[in-house]
Amino acid sequence: MSGLIGKKIGMTSFHDASGKKVPCTVVEAGPCVVTQVKTKESDGYDAIQLSYDDKKEKHTSGAMLGHFKKAGTSPKRIIREFTRFEIGHQKKLGDIVSVEEFKENEFIDVVGTSKGKGFQGVVKRHGFKGVNDATHGQHNRMRAPGSIGASSYPSRVFKGMRMGGQDGNRRVKMINLQVVKIFPEKNLLLIKGSVPGPSGSYLILERWM
Repeated sequence: MSGLIGKKIGMTSFHDASGKKVPCTVVEAGPCVVTQVKTKESDGYDAIQLSYDDKKEKHTSGAMLGHFKKAGTSPKRIIREFTRFEIGHQKKLGDIVSVEEFKENEFIDVVGTSKGKGFQGVVKRHGFKGVNDATHGQHNRMRAPGSIGASSYPSRVFKGMRMGGQDGNRRVKMINLQVVKIFPEKNLLLIKGSVPGPSGSYLILERWM
Protein backbone atom coordinates (compact mmCIF):
# COMPACT_ATOMS: atom_id res chain seq x y z
CA MET A 1 0.00 0.00 0.00
CA SER A 2 1.27 3.46 -0.80
CA GLY A 3 -0.12 5.44 2.09
CA LEU A 4 -2.43 6.05 5.00
CA ILE A 5 -4.45 8.88 6.54
CA GLY A 6 -3.67 9.86 10.12
CA LYS A 7 -4.01 12.47 12.81
CA LYS A 8 -1.25 14.29 14.67
CA ILE A 9 -1.48 13.58 18.41
CA GLY A 10 1.51 15.55 19.69
CA MET A 11 5.22 15.24 20.36
CA THR A 12 7.26 13.13 22.73
CA SER A 13 10.74 11.61 23.00
CA PHE A 14 11.98 8.09 22.43
CA HIS A 15 15.19 6.34 23.44
CA ASP A 16 16.64 4.32 20.57
CA ALA A 17 18.74 1.17 20.80
CA SER A 18 21.90 3.15 21.55
CA GLY A 19 20.19 5.06 24.37
CA LYS A 20 20.04 8.31 22.45
CA LYS A 21 17.00 10.48 23.12
CA VAL A 22 15.15 11.16 19.87
CA PRO A 23 12.37 13.79 19.51
CA CYS A 24 9.33 12.20 17.85
CA THR A 25 5.86 13.05 16.65
CA VAL A 26 3.03 10.74 17.70
CA VAL A 27 0.63 10.05 14.82
CA GLU A 28 -2.59 8.05 14.95
CA ALA A 29 -2.48 6.32 11.56
CA GLY A 30 -5.74 4.68 10.52
CA PRO A 31 -7.51 2.39 10.56
CA CYS A 32 -8.73 3.50 7.14
CA VAL A 33 -11.45 1.93 5.00
CA VAL A 34 -11.21 1.39 1.23
CA THR A 35 -14.35 3.19 0.03
CA GLN A 36 -13.61 3.09 -3.71
CA VAL A 37 -11.29 1.27 -6.09
CA LYS A 38 -10.67 3.16 -9.33
CA THR A 39 -9.39 1.47 -12.50
CA LYS A 40 -8.31 2.62 -15.93
CA GLU A 41 -11.33 0.93 -17.48
CA SER A 42 -13.93 2.74 -15.38
CA ASP A 43 -12.20 5.96 -14.27
CA GLY A 44 -9.23 6.44 -16.59
CA TYR A 45 -6.60 5.81 -13.91
CA ASP A 46 -5.76 3.41 -11.11
CA ALA A 47 -6.27 4.57 -7.53
CA ILE A 48 -7.54 3.50 -4.14
CA GLN A 49 -9.75 5.82 -2.12
CA LEU A 50 -9.26 5.67 1.65
CA SER A 51 -11.56 7.19 4.27
CA TYR A 52 -10.75 7.99 7.88
CA ASP A 53 -12.32 9.27 11.11
CA ASP A 54 -16.01 8.62 11.83
CA LYS A 55 -18.62 11.37 11.73
CA LYS A 56 -22.37 11.52 12.36
CA GLU A 57 -24.85 10.57 9.66
CA LYS A 58 -26.78 13.83 10.14
CA HIS A 59 -23.68 15.74 9.02
CA THR A 60 -23.33 13.65 5.85
CA SER A 61 -25.14 14.20 2.55
CA GLY A 62 -27.40 11.51 1.12
CA ALA A 63 -25.08 10.86 -1.80
CA MET A 64 -22.12 10.28 0.51
CA LEU A 65 -24.20 8.07 2.82
CA GLY A 66 -24.84 5.82 -0.17
CA HIS A 67 -21.17 5.94 -1.11
CA PHE A 68 -20.08 4.75 2.35
CA LYS A 69 -22.90 2.19 2.54
CA LYS A 70 -21.62 0.56 -0.63
CA ALA A 71 -18.30 -0.03 1.15
CA GLY A 72 -20.08 -1.32 4.25
CA THR A 73 -18.76 1.36 6.59
CA SER A 74 -19.98 4.31 8.62
CA PRO A 75 -19.61 7.90 7.30
CA LYS A 76 -16.07 9.24 7.39
CA ARG A 77 -14.68 12.73 7.72
CA ILE A 78 -11.57 12.57 5.49
CA ILE A 79 -11.35 11.02 2.00
CA ARG A 80 -8.12 10.80 0.02
CA GLU A 81 -6.87 8.91 -3.03
CA PHE A 82 -3.59 7.00 -3.35
CA THR A 83 -2.24 6.07 -6.75
CA ARG A 84 0.98 4.11 -6.09
CA PHE A 85 0.83 0.48 -5.00
CA GLU A 86 3.08 -2.45 -4.29
CA ILE A 87 2.64 -5.43 -6.61
CA GLY A 88 0.40 -7.98 -4.96
CA HIS A 89 -0.99 -5.54 -2.39
CA GLN A 90 -4.12 -4.41 -4.23
CA LYS A 91 -7.07 -3.68 -1.95
CA LYS A 92 -10.75 -4.45 -2.34
CA LEU A 93 -13.82 -2.37 -1.49
CA GLY A 94 -14.43 -2.40 2.25
CA ASP A 95 -10.93 -3.58 3.22
CA ILE A 96 -9.36 -2.12 6.37
CA VAL A 97 -5.93 -0.56 6.02
CA SER A 98 -4.04 -0.22 9.30
CA VAL A 99 -0.74 1.00 10.65
CA GLU A 100 0.68 -2.48 10.06
CA GLU A 101 1.23 -1.43 6.44
CA PHE A 102 4.34 0.39 7.68
CA LYS A 103 7.59 -0.99 9.02
CA GLU A 104 9.90 0.30 11.72
CA ASN A 105 13.01 2.20 10.59
CA GLU A 106 11.65 2.82 7.09
CA PHE A 107 11.37 6.33 5.64
CA ILE A 108 8.08 7.95 4.65
CA ASP A 109 6.75 11.31 3.44
CA VAL A 110 4.23 13.25 5.52
CA VAL A 111 1.84 15.82 4.04
CA GLY A 112 -0.06 18.28 6.24
CA THR A 113 -1.26 21.87 6.56
CA SER A 114 1.11 24.17 8.41
CA LYS A 115 0.01 26.40 11.27
CA GLY A 116 -1.40 29.75 10.14
CA LYS A 117 0.67 32.74 11.29
CA GLY A 118 -1.53 35.56 10.01
CA PHE A 119 -0.15 38.65 8.26
CA GLN A 120 3.65 38.74 8.59
CA GLY A 121 6.30 41.19 7.46
CA VAL A 122 9.18 40.46 5.10
CA VAL A 123 11.65 39.65 7.89
CA LYS A 124 9.63 36.74 9.25
CA ARG A 125 7.94 35.70 6.00
CA HIS A 126 10.96 35.78 3.66
CA GLY A 127 13.95 36.04 5.97
CA PHE A 128 14.94 39.63 5.08
CA LYS A 129 17.73 40.96 7.24
CA GLY A 130 16.29 44.42 7.86
CA VAL A 131 18.28 47.61 8.40
CA ASN A 132 19.85 46.58 11.75
CA ASP A 133 21.12 50.12 12.26
CA ALA A 134 19.28 52.93 14.00
CA THR A 135 21.88 55.62 13.11
CA HIS A 136 22.22 57.95 10.11
CA GLY A 137 18.64 59.09 10.12
CA GLN A 138 17.06 55.65 10.35
CA HIS A 139 13.86 55.85 12.36
CA ASN A 140 11.51 52.93 12.89
CA ARG A 141 12.78 51.28 9.66
CA MET A 142 14.56 48.23 11.06
CA ARG A 143 12.08 45.68 9.66
CA ALA A 144 10.78 47.60 6.64
CA PRO A 145 10.83 46.00 3.15
CA GLY A 146 12.53 48.91 1.40
CA SER A 147 12.12 49.69 -2.30
CA ILE A 148 9.88 47.45 -4.41
CA GLY A 149 10.86 48.80 -7.83
CA ALA A 150 11.69 51.84 -9.96
CA SER A 151 9.25 54.67 -10.71
CA SER A 152 9.41 55.74 -14.37
CA TYR A 153 10.31 52.27 -15.63
CA PRO A 154 8.73 49.76 -15.42
CA SER A 155 6.12 51.84 -13.53
CA ARG A 156 4.72 48.71 -11.95
CA VAL A 157 5.56 46.02 -9.41
CA PHE A 158 6.71 42.72 -10.92
CA LYS A 159 4.74 39.58 -10.11
CA GLY A 160 6.32 37.48 -7.39
CA MET A 161 7.80 40.46 -5.52
CA ARG A 162 8.53 39.31 -1.98
CA MET A 163 6.44 41.44 0.34
CA GLY A 164 4.49 41.14 3.58
CA GLY A 165 1.40 38.95 3.57
CA GLN A 166 -0.43 35.97 4.98
CA ASP A 167 2.01 33.31 6.15
CA GLY A 168 1.53 29.64 6.98
CA ASN A 169 -1.73 27.69 6.56
CA ARG A 170 -0.48 25.97 3.43
CA ARG A 171 0.13 22.41 2.26
CA VAL A 172 3.58 21.23 3.35
CA LYS A 173 5.31 17.97 2.48
CA MET A 174 8.10 16.66 4.71
CA ILE A 175 10.16 13.98 2.98
CA ASN A 176 12.27 11.10 4.30
CA LEU A 177 11.03 11.01 7.89
CA GLN A 178 11.97 7.87 9.79
CA VAL A 179 9.41 5.64 11.50
CA VAL A 180 11.13 4.78 14.77
CA LYS A 181 8.38 2.81 16.51
CA ILE A 182 4.98 1.28 15.73
CA PHE A 183 2.24 0.44 18.25
CA PRO A 184 -0.25 -1.61 16.16
CA GLU A 185 -2.63 -2.26 19.08
CA LYS A 186 -3.17 1.51 19.43
CA ASN A 187 -2.73 2.46 15.73
CA LEU A 188 0.14 4.76 16.64
CA LEU A 189 3.35 5.70 14.83
CA LEU A 190 6.38 7.45 16.26
CA ILE A 191 7.98 9.55 13.53
CA LYS A 192 11.40 11.06 14.08
CA GLY A 193 11.31 14.86 14.09
CA SER A 194 8.39 17.23 13.60
CA VAL A 195 5.59 17.25 11.06
CA PRO A 196 3.50 20.21 9.83
CA GLY A 197 0.33 21.32 11.54
CA PRO A 198 -1.05 21.60 15.08
CA SER A 199 -2.05 18.68 17.28
CA GLY A 200 -5.31 17.20 16.06
CA SER A 201 -4.69 18.06 12.40
CA TYR A 202 -4.98 15.45 9.66
CA LEU A 203 -1.93 14.05 7.86
CA ILE A 204 -1.26 12.03 4.73
CA LEU A 205 1.43 9.39 5.18
CA GLU A 206 3.04 8.32 1.91
CA ARG A 207 5.18 5.20 1.72
CA TRP A 208 7.68 4.88 -1.13
CA MET A 209 8.40 1.45 -2.50
